[in-house]
Amino acid sequence: MKPIRALLVAVAVAAALPGAALAQRDRDSLGAGWRAQSDQARGGVQSGRLVPLSRVIDQISRRTPGRVLDAGLEGRNYRVRWATDDGRRIDFIVDAETGQILSAN
Repeated sequence: MKPIRALLVAVAVAAALPGAALAQRDRDSLGAGWRAQSDQARGGVQSGRLVPLSRVIDQISRRTPGRVLDAGLEGRNYRVRWATDDGRRIDFIVDAETGQILSAN
């Protein structure tokens, strides 16, 4: 059941990002250049150079029960902000090429 839940979370995050961006056109909470980073990540996944973010989220959910707060590509790493079931917030830094978790703070 967990892989299905992780997939649903990934789909929900992907679906929410465009709507959030339109709602905050004047005030970009995702930071300047988020659209270019999103396009870069999509192109990297399509070419096979980067691990899909959905796979990273699934890996994190197996390691630490909780939910995604936000996620995106920063340089050559994914940053996944995670809310644990016990109320903590963890920022996972994951190598986007290998899927290896580099840090969890």
